[in-house]
Amino acid sequence: MNDSTGNRYRSVFRHDLFNGRTILVTGGGSGIGRCTAHELASLGAHVIISGRKQEKLDATATEIRADGGKVSTLAFDIRDEEAVKASVSALLAEHGRIDGLVNNAGGQFPALLETISKKGWEAVVANNLTGGFILSREVYTQCMKAHGGSIVNMIADMWGGMPMMGHSGAARAGMLNFTETAAIEWGVAGVRVNAVAPGIVASSGLDTYDANFIDGVMARARAISPLQRLAEEAEIAAAIVFLLSPAAAFITGTCVRIDGGSSLNPKAFPLPQHERSEPFRGFHRAVQPRAFGKKE
Repeated sequence: MNDSTGNRYRSVFRHDLFNGRTILVTGGGSGIGRCTAHELASLGAHVIISGRKQEKLDATATEIRADGGKVSTLAFDIRDEEAVKASVSALLAEHGRIDGLVNNAGGQFPALLETISKKGWEAVVANNLTGGFILSREVYTQCMKAHGGSIVNMIADMWGGMPMMGHSGAARAGMLNFTETAAIEWGVAGVRVNAVAPGIVASSGLDTYDANFIDGVMARARAISPLQRLAEEAEIAAAIVFLLSPAAAFITGTCVRIDGGSSLNPKAFPLPQHERSEPFRGFHRAVQPRAFGKKE
């Protein structure tokens, strides 16, 4: 699958791996969702990307089509239960079934716990937990309960707490338990439910934070990871694609940590600085976050 410049998504997976499959990726208009949608489309899937802003979805869809992929878009808010029910019903009416779901949509803001209002807390929990639950439930009850399928949920490196992101940490921890519970309850229908937990990713999502926060992230990111670098979007997408694939047919209820070892928390062991970890840059349309322009 080539783009207009002759470049190609350099996936490690077979080019026809998802031929005939329909996969829904939430938050597919930017960041990790955009990258994942591109890789799935390059492997033959008909990708449906959703989000709240149609213009973002349209931009990503234009890229995928230019690369020769199959894509549809549908704008809706995963936090709106009635909108989710109607959207899943509409997608099934158009596509027949949904074989895979990537619950990637989410969002948060940096703040100390003592400063977070009830409204702010509930908004982040709705973005990162409740919305994913509602969409998963509807995809399961309206389709996967009868046909099987695979769900991959997005969490984060939240082990040991998430200072400045306590609302998101609580939601992501809840999503991990939801993943495990759904894997048990829905296995009878042939549905696998897994999660991925990225560390800090060189993604456009970082551009939503202010300069002081980014300075702190860049100062600490390498120091806490044995691999001494940030993740690439393509490294997260590859794990998601694997969990959706037939190769993961006996994997359910698990979480893949994609954090360069940062969650191991090696406080008692000094981490020498190095540049020995070679990143996987498979996404031919990846764009470096603006915030890193003078810091990388």
